[in-house]
Amino acid sequence: MIKSLNTAATGMIAQQSNMDTIANNIANVSTNGFKKGRAEFEDLIYHNLKEPGQASGEQSVSPTGVQTGLGVRTASVQKDFTQGQVQITKNPLDINIEGPGFFQVRTPDGEIAYTRDGAFKKDASGKVVDKNGNILVPEITVPEDALTLEISPAGQISCVTRANEASTPIGQLDIANFINPAGLKSMGRNLYSPTAASGQANTYRPGTVGTGFLSQGELETSNVNIVDEMVNMITAQRAYETNSKVIQTADQMLQTAVSVK
Repeated sequence: MIKSLNTAATGMIAQQSNMDTIANNIANVSTNGFKKGRAEFEDLIYHNLKEPGQASGEQSVSPTGVQTGLGVRTASVQKDFTQGQVQITKNPLDINIEGPGFFQVRTPDGEIAYTRDGAFKKDASGKVVDKNGNILVPEITVPEDALTLEISPAGQISCVTRANEASTPIGQLDIANFINPAGLKSMGRNLYSPTAASGQANTYRPGTVGTGFLSQGELETSNVNIVDEMVNMITAQRAYETNSKVIQTADQMLQTAVSVK
């Protein structure tokens, strides 16, 4: 009887973790480049009262055995890197990656971080940075007298200035890719860092080696589907309620056993 109490408790804890993941998805439904998570679970070790195949007679064996499960736990939270919806902004420094790949930015500690958020800006010196001031890599500096800025699908950046009406290249934007993007570590602020699970970053020209092309004046929005998340939330809530009901029922059975005279 006590096993059922602990088993149901692990189910409630697992659904709390599931609800936390769903809540984070819903909270970031408007976050540029956000990738939704999905909680994944695994069953715990089993209490084997009789092993499958154990001898049950002189010439017979147990076909199934007697195995009692002891609950569940959260095994992982899988990131879904499918493409989000595209928002047209017409801002020349808004860039969307049409397909796999990540922008590279240099954080204040000198490390390279990776992001799908293409909402870039200029700082006081004309360098292209993200919303937190992290410098885009490779470093791009927009001339002070730039009249127009053009970014080709292959990442070539050029501009027209007051001094030169012809389009002049000012840099090349490359993007990074990983063998296993789901293995990246989320750092917050729309940034990821590589891990042993993701592998090291490989840098390519946009549109080559399976990476996506660039689209200027567009942003990739969150890939969260609010309707799916609402359905998942209802399912998690019902599973949580059912596990709590199991605890109540086990408690009533224990109470009945204790009250037997």
